[in-house]
Amino acid sequence: MSSPDAVSSGRPRISLVIPAFNEAALLPRLLDSVDVARAGYRGGPAAVEVVVADNASTDGTAALARARGCVVAPVAKRVIGAARNGGASLARGDILCFVDADARIHPRTFDAVEEAVTHGRFVAGASRVRPERWSLGIAVTWALFVPLCVLMRMDTGVVFCRRADFDAVGGYSEERLFGEDVQFLWDLRRLGRSHGQRLVRLSGVPAIASNRKFDAYGHWHYLTQMPRLAWRMLFHRSALTDFARRYWYERR
Repeated sequence: MSSPDAVSSGRPRISLVIPAFNEAALLPRLLDSVDVARAGYRGGPAAVEVVVADNASTDGTAALARARGCVVAPVAKRVIGAARNGGASLARGDILCFVDADARIHPRTFDAVEEAVTHGRFVAGASRVRPERWSLGIAVTWALFVPLCVLMRMDTGVVFCRRADFDAVGGYSEERLFGEDVQFLWDLRRLGRSHGQRLVRLSGVPAIASNRKFDAYGHWHYLTQMPRLAWRMLFHRSALTDFARRYWYERR
């Protein structure tokens, strides 16, 4: 349930931050899933606020978000970490959650996050993800990556932490074009160790991940392009930046 301080002050208990660049087409289905999860949250719908970090969109993303009752945080710097941090800067909740604009969340997400945070043993965590549809290439990709997620207790669904811990690690890196989510959880993991806490992967409330990268680059592209990405990281940093801009920032 919501904390007494949050209830008495009118502040939300949970803030969901959604970084968004030109997401007018897919944002509505995410917000529909968020509405369902808010309605089912034991703390009540008003205890969850939704912040859309509009990362210099040129479509109707910001207007759509406002029409749906979201707080809109304009973020000019076209880096995903800056968008996440910009949304968090306007968030009022004691618990911060982050999810990609092309995803959908599980109806019990906010209850599961609340339980994990109030448990005391966990510093932060993330819900697991599953694809919106399967193919052989996607299934093989999932089979290769899921064991690593389980081992590291990390994933890319709804990422969450306490506001105080977000501030303690300085939020997301704004220098990384990608991998900022892994770095963020790694920083929180290090912070948690000093308090006897660990990360948690919420397997029971999976988010649904968009297949658009697989549709754009092929269902086997993680196995063909990611080794090239690793090579660029080691030996060709300028080409790495060009690749990251094309893959994560330019195509919609």
